[in-house]
Formats: sequence, structure tokens, C-alpha cells
Amino acid sequence: MSKIMHMRGFLTSSPGVSRLAACSIGVACAAVVTLVPAAPAAAEDAVAGSTRSLPLVPLSRERVGGVAPQQGLYRADLGRFALVGVVWDDPDAELHGQVQVRTRSAATGEWSGWQDVETHNADHGADHGTAERSSRRLRGATAPLWVGESDGVDVRVRAGSGSGAAGQGGADGAGRTGGAGRTGGGGGGAGRTGVGGGGAGETWSALPSGLRVELVDPGDEPEEDDGSGEAQAGTGDAAGEAGKGDGSGAAGAAAGESPPQDTPADEPLTALDTEAAIAASAANSDISVFGATAIPALSQRDTELELARLEGAARVKPYIGPRPRIVTRRGWGADESLRERGFVYTKKVKAAFVHHTASGNKYTCAQAPSVIRSIYRYHVKSMGWRDVGYNFLVDKCGTIYEGRAGGVTKAVLGAHTLGFNTNSMGIAVIGTYSSTKPSSAAVKAVAQLTAWKLGLFGADPKGKTYLTSGGGNLYPKGKNVRLNVISGHRDGFATECPGKRIYAKLGTVRSTAARYQGR
Repeated sequence: MSKIMHMRGFLTSSPGVSRLAACSIGVACAAVVTLVPAAPAAAEDAVAGSTRSLPLVPLSRERVGGVAPQQGLYRADLGRFALVGVVWDDPDAELHGQVQVRTRSAATGEWSGWQDVETHNADHGADHGTAERSSRRLRGATAPLWVGESDGVDVRVRAGSGSGAAGQGGADGAGRTGGAGRTGGGGGGAGRTGVGGGGAGETWSALPSGLRVELVDPGDEPEEDDGSGEAQAGTGDAAGEAGKGDGSGAAGAAAGESPPQDTPADEPLTALDTEAAIAASAANSDISVFGATAIPALSQRDTELELARLEGAARVKPYIGPRPRIVTRRGWGADESLRERGFVYTKKVKAAFVHHTASGNKYTCAQAPSVIRSIYRYHVKSMGWRDVGYNFLVDKCGTIYEGRAGGVTKAVLGAHTLGFNTNSMGIAVIGTYSSTKPSSAAVKAVAQLTAWKLGLFGADPKGKTYLTSGGGNLYPKGKNVRLNVISGHRDGFATECPGKRIYAKLGTVRSTAARYQGR
């Protein structure tokens, strides 16, 4: 009981809690006291995982070609991992150049071809001046790349030339960057003069110090069912994997009708045997049973009734979309011991920023929980963040997942859009959508999620709002910026994210979300 009371203290003491959040947290704490004795705590529920960090070394010219040293590493028989990234010491330093990896399949022993890793990842992260940003554990990093179950890695990092690696590159009118880091020759230090193939007088960008490759094992996959769960889990039918059909489906909460609740219950991947796990689950107890692996979808009518209960009074016109099904952190197997204790809130949610994870598209929907566990571990253990940066994630089959801990109804402060994390939320579609079209199921899920979550805070998906910049490469700190209520990451920071193919769908997301709200 003393553990529970202590948890109540740190839940309610987090700064910046909105009225809705404070009410919800109070309900959550009461639920903990009542339900903890019945919570499962089987040790076998825990999902194992690990991160292996290996320093890169200079590569010989004979091996890599070119005129300047590069850094890299070749290792086989490393043990299992499924996600790769490169980190370095200074979180404010950029890697201007090219990072490529190839991996050996643990199942077949075959090596993959070389794959590019997105080098510019500083557009994500906590805002300047926040406690999370001031952490001494922060490191610079590439985006993570999902490679599937592997046991060997070959990585090479090549500095860009002085002309081809000028910062983030020029940003166009939509905030897209000019592709810096995708080209360039080898390089060692700033001011190194290229010879031979590099051309006389060409300079090379300095590579950041302390380069390391991070190999992330997400832990064991959940036991597979009869195969029906993957389609049922999403907001659409998403026959097979997205991309093989439009995945638009008719499932999900229709106005005035609650969806059938006959989907087999998901098996929990983690036990509620720690204070952090109890707190993360309790944060959702205002709308879900304690220990739930998924928060069920609601009809339009039931969502409006729930909103009235949360606020203590009914709105004349609620303008809120039906609550979609959301897989909780327990449902995707979050190891709550990794993140920092307690939750941090902002005042409200005035805008939603849409992202892609830039982690590649070579995953199945059944693997999505493993991908999320890997990204979570990479954000916390490799990059030094307090928790996963996104507030929500969406897979290619349209399944919605809870991201940063603190409660899905609440204004949880994320680390997704540098300069605009305050009074906003971040939604990441898992994959890379620079040239790949997102599935209809994923686009629909983003619309359903924004219709509901923005509706909790009275925001119009087709409207505009003002956010104060916390500092970035588009807007100086303190500038009051007018943005779409549903914006792409690139609207707040000069970046390619969320990829031009998702960015092109945001108009559809806005109109669909507004329709779900009854506007």
C-alpha cells in the first residue's frame, strides 16, 4: 500500500496538468487502490530486450575507396537485434554525410544490400530550456532503421563534401530540406582537402565525435493467434499488409453505433509488478479498466457521454469524433523501467503534428509492437530521452498505439517537433513515406485519432491555431506562429518529415477528422 500511495503522490505532483488531466489522474489513482490486488504479475509476461552499443572505427581507403577516411564497423555473430541506428556525443551536432548499413539475417545467414539511414534527426526532440533537453544523457542520432531479426552488421559513415553537406540544406516553401547528407564523398575532418577522385580543393565536413552503432533487440514477439487479430486490430480491414490493398475497410466506430467487441483479448506482454508499470496503466483508468492492453472503440454517442463525464458537464455541441481503439503501452509491451519516472504535462492540445518514423517499411503489422518497443528503447537508451518521443503511433494496418506515458486523454508533453512540443501532440505513422504511399487504413486512423483527441480539447481539425515557438530552424524562440490544427512536422521545422506522400494526405485527414467530429 505504501508503494501505491507514493505513486499517487508523483502522479498528482507533475507540473502543468490541465483541469482534464488533473481530474483524470485523480480517477486513475482511485482505480489503482481498488484494482492493484487483482492485477496480474506473472514474471513470464515480461518482454526482454537489449541495446548493444559499439564504437565505429576509421576505415581503410583500400576497403571503402575514395580519398578520405570513413568510419564504420563490420561484425558478424553479434547475437539478435532488429533495429539499427548511429549515435554520437553532441546532441546539437549534425551528421552531414551518408550513413549506410547492411545486416545479416539471423534466419538465413544472408546479407542484405546496403540501406540508407536518415541522418538528420535533430528535428525531433525536447524543446530548448526544458528539463528533458538539459539532460546530460542526450546524444545526437540518426533515425532508427528496422532491419528485422539479424545477427551481423556492416556500417559505414561517409562525410559529405563541403558543398553537398551545408547544414540542413535549403528549405523550400513547404519547409522541405534540400537532401543534405544523402551524397558526398569520404571525409575525416573539417577543412580536409580532397585529392584524386574528390577533386582538388574540395573540402569535407567533419564527422561528429563519438560515433557508435546501436543494435536494438526488442525482445520476444507475442505468441501469434489464428491470424485474424491483425486485421481486427486496426481501424480498417487492411486485408493482409497495407500496400497490398487499400485497407480502407468499414470497421471502426460509426456514428451512433458501437463496434462489436468480439475481438479476442490481447495477451499482456508485460506484468504490472513495478511502480512504473502500475502508474502507466493507472494513467488511463479514467476511460479504461486498470491493466488493459487496449482501450476499446466507442460509438459517437458513448464518446459524447464519456466526454461529459470527464468534464463534469455536457457541452451544447461537443464536436468530438468517436473514440478509436488504442493499444496501450502494456499492450505493445513497454518496459516501464526504461523511462524516467513520473509524467510531464502541457496545458492543452491545440494542434497535432503528423510524422513518419523514417524507420523503413519492411515490417509486418504483427511486428509493429516490436518496432515500437525498438523505437522506444532507441529514444531512451540510445538518445537519452525520458520516454518515446511520440504521443501516438499508427501502423500500416491502421492500429493506433499509445506512445509517451501519462494517459491518452491528457496533454502529455512529447518530444516530437522541436520548438512546438508545448500544447501539441505528435502522431507518427510507422515507416518511411518520402516516396511510398501510406495505406488508406493508416490515413483513416490518423483522422479518427485526431477527431477524438482534438475534440477532447475543443479543437477544429480544419481550423488554424497559434503556437509559440520554443526555437528551431524555421521560427525563432518566442515567435507566435499560425499553424494548421493538423500540421505536418515540416510545418514547424525545416525537415522532410513526415515524407511528401503523407504530407499530401493531410488535407484528407483534416476534412475527414472534421466530418467525424460532426462539423
